[in-house]
Amino acid sequence: MLYRDELVIAIRDAHPAASTHILIVPNRHIDSLNGLLPGDEILAGHMLRVAIDLARSENIIKAGYHLTINTGLDAGQTVFHLHLHLKSQI
Repeated sequence: MLYRDELVIAIRDAHPAASTHILIVPNRHIDSLNGLLPGDEILAGHMLRVAIDLARSENIIKAGYHLTINTGLDAGQTVFHLHLHLKSQI
């Protein structure tokens, strides 16, 4: 585990698609992005803030990185618990 607080955890992806591939996962079960409720803006924003902090600690902030949330089968979602992918360019 790379990070943990009252809202989220961050772990390395078990099957990385880049040299840095981290998942930021809400502690509360939410099936997908579509499951966010009114008032979850704090959680969603916090996930982005954690991603930025991790990009900095992983030394990929200057080179660039991807943030991805797959939502639904056709978009490639295979785990039905909301999570944000933080991936380096390579």
